[in-house]
Amino acid sequence: MNLHRRVPQPRSADEIAARARSRKLNIEAKYGNPSSSRKRSSGENLIVNQDADSSFFGSVAVGTPPVAYDVILDTGSADLWLASSSCTDSACQGLATFDSSSSSTFQSTLGQDIVQMAGFSVQNQVFAVCDSVSADLLTNPVSGLMGLAFQTIASSGATPLWETLASSSAWTDQLMAFQLTRYNNVSNAQSLEPGGHSLWVGAVNTSLYTGDIDYNDIPDGDATYWLQTISAITSQGGSISVPSGSNALAAIDTGTTLIGGPSDAIAAIYANIPNSQAGTGNLEGYYIYPCSTTVNVTMSFGGQSWPISNADFQAEQLNDETCMGAFFSLSTGSNAPAWIVGDTFLKNVYSVFRYNPPSVGFAQLSETALGMNGVSNAAVPSATVGSAAATVSATSTGSRESNHNSALSLSSSPLLLPIPIIAMSMLYLLI
Repeated sequence: MNLHRRVPQPRSADEIAARARSRKLNIEAKYGNPSSSRKRSSGENLIVNQDADSSFFGSVAVGTPPVAYDVILDTGSADLWLASSSCTDSACQGLATFDSSSSSTFQSTLGQDIVQMAGFSVQNQVFAVCDSVSADLLTNPVSGLMGLAFQTIASSGATPLWETLASSSAWTDQLMAFQLTRYNNVSNAQSLEPGGHSLWVGAVNTSLYTGDIDYNDIPDGDATYWLQTISAITSQGGSISVPSGSNALAAIDTGTTLIGGPSDAIAAIYANIPNSQAGTGNLEGYYIYPCSTTVNVTMSFGGQSWPISNADFQAEQLNDETCMGAFFSLSTGSNAPAWIVGDTFLKNVYSVFRYNPPSVGFAQLSETALGMNGVSNAAVPSATVGSAAATVSATSTGSRESNHNSALSLSSSPLLLPIPIIAMSMLYLLI
């Protein structure tokens, strides 16, 4: 699918605040507050960065004959869904929508079909075909969402495509690895920047990081979200008191733009930033501070301390002097993690999501990777369409007991999405 760049429209402070409020509500809803015949062992799809780091998307191909669709890559949910050709909502206008009658291999209402990604093909993959999509959920050219968390939180109950591949012999290593680039500090950045940069599955790209990958197992082996325990946070060199137990759990979420956490900890972070103050109105839960201030924040998940770039901490510029910070107060459901760590953090590390044992790893970005930040005229991602090098049949549940491994790569887009609550072919979102 060809991608078209659009010049971003300038936004007023009120528009920025309204967008920030929508992001916050979406996250709270998402987290429960009411070719070759040789075996292919890894793959890569280039990522698109949409709307200055707001979200990241990649391409998949669905059906027979295969048709390409751009989808948000979301490690914070576990369902695959696409907008239906029968959707007449404003959110579906101008999108590439899925027409079940055009695929000879489509089955059932919820949807089963062949799905291809980065050279891998899964038969009978379950996905939702959404006849109704909430306003402003999708932005052209994005047609849906690919959930990359575990089957245990899938609204459909289906095994996600990545988990089917990871539990098979299709991949070399049972993992996915992201490198996300930064465009939010590039004055001439376009709405769509193909240099997003990549998601690998089945292997890591050793040219994109230096040193060791610092892995930490998911606490108690609880394979739901990609959970990590926050062990330390610093702000302007001062230590922040991090709640213990479940209040220290964080979901590592590529589908979320910013970082949300308990109000006391968020307030403590900003208390160390001179002249910062709590936002009001649509900015309630956020904090503002002088744009001239260089902010130094680090996070640790039991091992190395990872700094967050000042450019990433500065989420929005409200006027010439006032900026909005990327950390905000968040209330999640009783069964959801207290912290949601999104792309504000992930742009600063090489991140690896390992299937067995279930764990998340971070590594320092290489000079090669850092040199990709803000680079325009990069290659436009293309969907995997045609014969796949490896084909696997989907199952109802995944098993982490397999000794096989996997690798794959995807693309990016700037949306902040809640987990879709799926009923038959309809999509309802708590916004």
